[in-house]
Amino acid sequence: MEKFVIEGGRRLDGELQVQGSKNSALPILAAAAVTGKSSILLNCPRLRDTDAAIRILRHIGCEASRAGDAVIVCSDAPKRYDIPEALMREMRSSIIFLGALLGRFGKAEMCAPGGCAIGLRPIDLHLSALEALGVHTEACGGRLCCTAPNGLHGARITLAFPSVGATENILLCAVCAEGETVIHNAAREPEIADLAAFLNRCGACIQGAGSDTVSVTPREQFLSCEYTIMPDRIMAATYLAAAAVTGGSILLRRAAPQDLLPVMPCFEQAGCAVRAVKDTLRLNAPPHLRSAKLIRTMPYPGFPTDFQASAMVMASVASGTGVFVETIFESRYKHVPELVRMGAHITVQNNVAVVEGVPRLHGACVQAADLRGGAALVTAGLAAEGITTVTGLAHIDRGCERFETNLALLGAGIKRVHLDVE
Repeated sequence: MEKFVIEGGRRLDGELQVQGSKNSALPILAAAAVTGKSSILLNCPRLRDTDAAIRILRHIGCEASRAGDAVIVCSDAPKRYDIPEALMREMRSSIIFLGALLGRFGKAEMCAPGGCAIGLRPIDLHLSALEALGVHTEACGGRLCCTAPNGLHGARITLAFPSVGATENILLCAVCAEGETVIHNAAREPEIADLAAFLNRCGACIQGAGSDTVSVTPREQFLSCEYTIMPDRIMAATYLAAAAVTGGSILLRRAAPQDLLPVMPCFEQAGCAVRAVKDTLRLNAPPHLRSAKLIRTMPYPGFPTDFQASAMVMASVASGTGVFVETIFESRYKHVPELVRMGAHITVQNNVAVVEGVPRLHGACVQAADLRGGAALVTAGLAAEGITTVTGLAHIDRGCERFETNLALLGAGIKRVHLDVE
């Protein structure tokens, strides 16, 4: 086991290059299994989740290797359409391989995914959408057994909710179906557009990705390709928040500022000066933050649920009172008791959290219960007086590449310490 030891109160200053997007890399790695060709994926972050996806690719018979920030996948001869429970439980996004395996083999076997316990993530939307494409699903020994007995065929699908995972699974399956597929009320996240751009580079024909209506016209043959994964907009926002709570000034390179527009009001209302130039973002924080009055998480282009916890840290040390309404996950406030342990004034009722800003937080021993909450606790430790220790780093390592190293480069007092467990 490991922990972060953080000496708070240091102003962050400097520049970083934003890592590749976890939420984009995972479906693109799954998509590489669909093509039957070689894919070179650049800017692929080295994370627990991407490592797990690579192990799944190898399990089904693909060749997958890493060279620096590139992952090379050769999927010309996969042999298996099943994923063992141990691999599925390593990450919540493992369900994305359902569409990939169905697209490649016309069948798939797997259990429910694992990962962070941030609430239920029902896959009924995935299954009903895939059923429209000709997929039949049965429960067999606690596992999903999916087949397409008459082959995959195009369909018009209207999602009841713009689910990112369901939209991705439909795309991965529909590129191998016969006939056109049209998705209405599709997820609009930039990561959807990135997946579609990769598949198009491989020879697919997907139009409208990034809007609420996406059409897929399958192609008979895929191509080998080289593709650069988009920057991680959530990690970019997380570093901006770390600078904001420490009164710092940072420059982020390869930041894709257009993807961060939903979170910009949070920083502007806090009194931060944020300037975007091409693919860079510079933030200069004021001596004292002001609280954003209301933050409601919503599907893109609304405020991202993945940034809610870090935004709450900003509100915790800001003047005034902020209100958070979490509409995506029902268990996304697990970081709140830990922030309260550090001196934050937060009350929660159902999906609403009211945050009364305090002059300062103080160091404490806290534990990460999920990826985004864990990153937020690190951010809080940077702003706190004294020493903060954060355990549960396995969650943070799922999505934050070289987190402590990058923060130290900005001047943070943070180190990773191994814990001896008897």
